Order: sequence, then C-alpha cells, then structure tokens
Amino acid sequence: VIVRTRDWTVIPLENLVAQSDRIIAAVGSADEAKVALTVLERGTAGVLLSTDDPAEIRRVAKAIAGVGEEVPLVPFEVTRIVPVGMGDRVCVDTCSILADGEGMLVGNTSSAFLLVHPETLENPYVAPRPFRVNAGAVHAYIRLAEGKTAYLADLAVGDKVLVAEHTGPTHEAVVGRVKIERRPLLLVEAKAGDAKVSLVLQNAETIRLVREDGTPVSVAVLAVGDKVLGSVEEGGRHFGVAVKETILEK
Repeated sequence: VIVRTRDWTVIPLENLVAQSDRIIAAVGSADEAKVALTVLERGTAGVLLSTDDPAEIRRVAKAIAGVGEEVPLVPFEVTRIVPVGMGDRVCVDTCSILADGEGMLVGNTSSAFLLVHPETLENPYVAPRPFRVNAGAVHAYIRLAEGKTAYLADLAVGDKVLVAEHTGPTHEAVVGRVKIERRPLLLVEAKAGDAKVSLVLQNAETIRLVREDGTPVSVAVLAVGDKVLGSVEEGGRHFGVAVKETILEK
C-alpha cells in the first residue's frame, strides 16, 4: 500500500506500520526517507521517491543502504596494555538507552576499531549511565554510518554515531552531549591476523571492551592474550570519508 500524507507524517505512518508490514511511504527527500524507514523501530517496507534532483536520489539510496548496515566484527587478541599518563578523553552521551553487548567502534587509526561498551553495568560506586560510551581520547576516530568516521573531539549535539551489536547489526544513535575531561589514560593494542588495532582509553574500571560472546570486560582486568571484538577497514580518510590513497597510520 502506497501512503502519501497531506500534513502530518510521523504519527500516521506509525499507526499504519503498527498494523501492516506492507506500507510504502511516498517521500520527497532523504530526510523523509530516513524517518519512514525507522518509524516504530521497524520502518515502512519501502519508500516511493518523488524528485527531479539526481543528487537527492543518491542521498536517498545512501539513506536506504545505511539502515541496518552490518559491520563484520572479528576477535582481536590483546598484545599490549600500558598506562600512558594524563590526557583528554571523550564521553559520548547519546539520546538512546544502549544495551549490553553493543557499543561504539573507536580506534587510533581509521583502518581498525575496537568495540567500546556503554556504561550499562551496575557497580557499588557509580550509577549506570546506559546512554553513555566513554569512548577514548580526543584524537581517536569513531565509526559513523555509510563507512564514514569522525574525530571524537569533533562530535557535537545532534550528530549521529554508529552503534554496533556484538553480532554485527548496527543502528544510529543521536549525540545529546559530549564530555571532554582530563583523565589518566591507557593504551590497548591488539591484532587479528595481519591486522593491528590500538586505542587510548580512560584508565578506569567502568571502561569496557566486548568479548566474542558479547560480554563486557573492564580495561582494569583486561590481560594480554584476551580476545575482544573490533572491525577492520580500509584506511585513508579525507574529512571522514574513505578514500583510496597511500597512507600510513601508526
């Protein structure tokens, strides 16, 4: 069923999607397509685009490709853990309640990332902050949708970041606040075959990576030889967009 609304858009679509999985929403832009494809966390079965703008067609195609994007995660074996002193780290506070076993992909380079777990776990000292990922030092890259990246220090309110489940499916979360504070830092290095990954994180018990089964592991107890999840990608970025060029990051 093709649906074109006259004035309101979100509520009518929610009502229809709640009753049928065969709704096609008529849209005029990529932003409208994103809304239609994500209403009630299920989205419409598809969108019907009305536009004469080739650029808008490409934007809608990217929006569709970005919904439910899968990022292949692989186990990395930890090879080195060392305190590196004081520095500025970034907490990414989202507008979503994040779940155990998922997190944000962050790395010192744009060619490999570690899955950093949100602050969802109970502990005797501080209340959980399930909307928050203490993601790493200001220089680190964070993975966004459509293969893009951003520096942690550049994130701002309203930006969207990629949240990956430990099994690979992803969704986007909206940034509600970014907290940059000076803290003791820890360098974690790991490898998966020929691929190497590293990340500078805050040295504290509440900062966790993710094991192969989705279990979070604190950096305070992480040991050489442990395996944690991450992703490998082609390096080389120009303002966060992947490009094919000769580049060495280390």
